[in-house]
Amino acid sequence: MPALLRKVSTITEKGQVTIPKSVREALGLDYGGRIAFYVDENRKVSIERDDQDEDDPVIDSFLAFLAKDMERDPSRISAIPDALRERMQGLIKGMNVDPDDPIEGDVDI
Repeated sequence: MPALLRKVSTITEKGQVTIPKSVREALGLDYGGRIAFYVDENRKVSIERDDQDEDDPVIDSFLAFLAKDMERDPSRISAIPDALRERMQGLIKGMNVDPDDPIEGDVDI
């Protein structure tokens, strides 16, 4: 079957590739979109849009721990202390922060 679209991209020194705009548009992808790579037995590679949420075992374990802790001793649940709230607000003073905005650039965790 002939390809509907063929675009070439160069691999950078860091092993990164820019997905051409026409390919992103064909897949309906935008910034932060995810793709899955498939390599068959003939070393042919295909990509497709990946809409599945990937679970993070560390975060899942931490959230399970928090849930059990809150269930075991709900009296320990309290509001954020005023001093901590003020400190957090001071850190973002003058910034336009939207927690739903995508993170730009490299992030090390």
